[in-house]
Amino acid sequence: MKRLAGIILLLFAVAIAFAQTDSALYLRFPQVPPFTLYKAPDSTKFTKDDLSAKKKTLLIIFSPDCEHCQHETRALTDSIRFFKKTQIVMATYMPYTEMMKFYTDYNIAACPGITMGWDKSFFLPPFYKINSLPYIALYDKKGKLITTFEGTHSIQRILAAFDR
Repeated sequence: MKRLAGIILLLFAVAIAFAQTDSALYLRFPQVPPFTLYKAPDSTKFTKDDLSAKKKTLLIIFSPDCEHCQHETRALTDSIRFFKKTQIVMATYMPYTEMMKFYTDYNIAACPGITMGWDKSFFLPPFYKINSLPYIALYDKKGKLITTFEGTHSIQRILAAFDR
């Protein structure tokens, strides 16, 4: 009987240990992730190494057909002047053709601070354990995570989070 109780206790301890490692990767590795995107409009590769080490990073994961993402993008492009010291990366896992339509519809080319790219390998959603879109991750100049947001948030709230 003692042996059975010991085995049950051991199994319980192993289950707890595995449950503790179930956190999202971005919490265990709070740096800008090693992503690879294919940029609009020319599908050239864009990786973490292409980011400037002198600017904060605003990473937005979106879907072109998401109304909240469309609203957030409109607010962002209308307020782009407040992000002069921030590099903005917008990533989608949806097909490249849908991303390009979004890129054109929202005139992203007119916002030189925004890089939009296709996450062909679907790397970012599981890295952040995304539940809803848009997903926003803020990083300081050193590439360290400041905070994340899910869903639509005001530009003022995003700017305030950078200033913490």
